[in-house]
Amino acid sequence: MSNLKIAVLGPIPYDRITTHRGQVLEKYGCALYTTVALATLLDPADVICPIVHVRRQDEVPIKRLLEPFGNVDVSGIRSHTDRGDVVELNYVDQNTRVERQTGFMAPITPIDLAGVLDADAFVCVPITDYEVGLDTLKFIKGNSSGLVLLDAHGPTNSLTRGGERFHRLWAERDSWLPSVDILKMNLEEAGCSWFPPGDAPGGTTTGRPLPTSELPGFARHCLARGVRSVCVTLDQHGCAVFELDSIGRLVEHHIDRLPVDHVVDTTGCGDSFAAGMAFGYLRYHDIVQAARFGNAMGAQRCAGSELAIYRPLAETERQIALAYAA
Repeated sequence: MSNLKIAVLGPIPYDRITTHRGQVLEKYGCALYTTVALATLLDPADVICPIVHVRRQDEVPIKRLLEPFGNVDVSGIRSHTDRGDVVELNYVDQNTRVERQTGFMAPITPIDLAGVLDADAFVCVPITDYEVGLDTLKFIKGNSSGLVLLDAHGPTNSLTRGGERFHRLWAERDSWLPSVDILKMNLEEAGCSWFPPGDAPGGTTTGRPLPTSELPGFARHCLARGVRSVCVTLDQHGCAVFELDSIGRLVEHHIDRLPVDHVVDTTGCGDSFAAGMAFGYLRYHDIVQAARFGNAMGAQRCAGSELAIYRPLAETERQIALAYAA
């Protein structure tokens, strides 16, 4: 495989996390996890380009965290707006958290993408609806041949005036789908994204986790509008991935999770999953292998709280081979 260039679009928030075990952690997150996970998987000659706006006080500490990774180009981490995300995360249990945002990143716009339009992939991991907007995705699609992976956490989450974060209906979904190649989300986000005819907001589907029985219908809708693959993570049950075969029939794959002996902190698992999925798809051009890499990077992330928790490619491949041996 020739050298790769991957752009990562999203915030690097300053997080204050209270885990489900009562431990308090203060650190940077989101696109930082995606970037480091990719840096660990990729070769030294490859390049990862995080594109993010941060506060001036955070620019140097974030770049210092990335110094050990020689294949990360930090020139896209910019503080000229002096605006970056600040988030409080309080975990009720291992997978459920209450979120409040007190700092707000300037949105990523087309002008921020100068120098990365030749990327092989754009991994978009926004946490709030304004951070990576539709105009930016349309610009990428119109000016680049790179793969676009979107984590739907962004367009399905918004803020109150007091900064409380809440799920929102992704009512403009169909305007986004033609600009997305791989759509990744969890069941709660799928519930914010599926409102078939006759299903009013707050009705049988919308506003709650989408029942797995309704995933095929939702996936078929997205795939008919230009998305190559839809991936829905299922917490401890792994993930479900949907694509169309050569004659347009829906194909569903279920990929079991990788076991984790001791869960330390699940913050950033989705961001890490996105990194693994993008890498796996670029390497193997196969959505099942991509999802396996996604599961592996998510499992590695929740097993510790440090950036060093990610394993290099050879170890990750052994982990995947052991977990999915026939």
